[in-house]
Amino acid sequence: FCTPCLQECLKPKKPVCGVCRSTLSPGSRALDLEKQIETTETTCHGCNKKMYLSKMRSHAASCSKYQNYIMEGVKAVTKEPLHNTRNFPNRFTFPCPYCSEKNFDQEGLVEHCKTLHSMDAKQVVCPICASMPWGDPNYRSANFMEHLQRRHRFSYDTFVVRDYDADEDDMMAQVLMRSLRDK
Repeated sequence: FCTPCLQECLKPKKPVCGVCRSTLSPGSRALDLEKQIETTETTCHGCNKKMYLSKMRSHAASCSKYQNYIMEGVKAVTKEPLHNTRNFPNRFTFPCPYCSEKNFDQEGLVEHCKTLHSMDAKQVVCPICASMPWGDPNYRSANFMEHLQRRHRFSYDTFVVRDYDADEDDMMAQVLMRSLRDK
């Protein structure tokens, strides 16, 4: 994670997991995960030495064969043409439309605007909606705070198949397949 994203996850009011966004409880350790890391064996991709996952980080720092393995991977990846990232809108972090603060997840933007901009009547473009394929980047909401409360109480990722560009029939087929798999 980059520092601004990590800072957003560790807000003093409500720290959340950087992956699933569930609330972190202070001082609780994932003891089951620690035990699994200490008892799971792996092999170094550089020198093929077997060890426990808990020892892998320190081994990788001193294993020249592993470092060569990583560098070969980096060289292979950097030789491939880079995708044009301008064609892919950011649907994970958003700027505040009222002030210069950036890198809010959807929940963080709603909380920020409720706390700092609840009385601001200026008509603004919703950055969440504007990032969606159906969003109009020029539409200014007459009541942005009400819009946030009604439209963005939850994250789209929770309820939508992540392929925003798929048509409705494809999405329905994927949802039906997943529901059959979950039974």
